[in-house]
Amino acid sequence: MKEISRRQFIRHGVSVSLGLAALNGLSAIPSAAKTRMRFGLVTYMWGFDWDLPTLISNCEKTGYQGVELRTQHAHKVEINLTPAQRAEVRKRFTDSSVKCVGYGSNFEFHSPDPKQLRENIEQAKEYIRLCQDIGATGLKVKPNDLPEEVPREKTIAQIGASLNELGKYARDFGQLIRVEVHGNLTQELPNMKAIFDHVTEPNVLINWNSNDQDLLPPGLEGNFNMVRKWLGDTVHVRELNIGDYPYQHLFDLLTGIDYKGWILLEARTEPSDRIAAMKEQLAVFNQMIQKATTNQ
Repeated sequence: MKEISRRQFIRHGVSVSLGLAALNGLSAIPSAAKTRMRFGLVTYMWGFDWDLPTLISNCEKTGYQGVELRTQHAHKVEINLTPAQRAEVRKRFTDSSVKCVGYGSNFEFHSPDPKQLRENIEQAKEYIRLCQDIGATGLKVKPNDLPEEVPREKTIAQIGASLNELGKYARDFGQLIRVEVHGNLTQELPNMKAIFDHVTEPNVLINWNSNDQDLLPPGLEGNFNMVRKWLGDTVHVRELNIGDYPYQHLFDLLTGIDYKGWILLEARTEPSDRIAAMKEQLAVFNQMIQKATTNQ
C-alpha cells in the first residue's frame, strides 16, 4: 500500500469541499435501503472543534445517523460532568435524530509498567460509567503496541486479560468494549487475532479500522475472515474517495456477512466546507453500498 501523507490529505481536502459537481451527481443516488449498515461520524478532524449542539445539528443537516465522541474535543463530554450534565447530554441525543454510538478513548493495555497498566484499566472503567450515563453503547480502546523489550506472547496475553477485565465490568453497565485495530504491530490482523484468542468476554469486540496493514498477506479478504467472528458493531473508515484503500471490497465483504453495524467516518482532510464534504461522503457511501448489494 502506498502511504498517504497528512500533507497530501490536506491538499485533497480542497477537492473534497469544493467538488460540488461531483456531489450533485452523487446526490441523485438513493440511500442504500437494502443494507442495515448505518453511517456516522467520528469527531476526529471533522467535528473536533464543534460543541455538542453544533455537532448534533451538523450531523442532522448532513444525514449522519450517529456519532462517536472523542476525548479532549470541543464537545467536552468527559468524566468531570455532573450527573445533571450527563443527563443533559443524553437528552440532547434523545431529542435528536442522531445516536450517541459510543466514546473514543485512548486507553491502552500494553505497558510493561504495572502501575501504568492499572491506571489505564481503572480510568477506562470511569468512562464506561460515563457511556451508560450519556446513552452510548460502548467504549473504544486500543492495544497500541507490542514493546520490543517484552516477549510478544506476554504482552498479547496481558492485553487480552485487560480486555476481559473491562468486558466483565462493562457488562454490568450494558456497554461494549470496542477494540480498535490500532498501533505499532497491533494493527496487523494476525496480532489482533492472537490478542482475541485470549478474550473470553462476549461484549469485547473488534473495531475494524481500515488500515493499510489490512492488505498485508493474506490480503484484505483473508485478514477480514481471520477476525470476522469477533467483528463488532463499529467500522472506522477514512474519506471513501481518497487514497488506495479498497473500500468497495470491504463493503462487499461486510454486505456478504449481513453486517448490521456502524460505518463511522474518521476523516483526515481539512476541507473549507465540512458540511458539503460530509454530504459528499454519505453520497459516496450510499453508492458503494448499493453496488455491494447488487454484487451479492
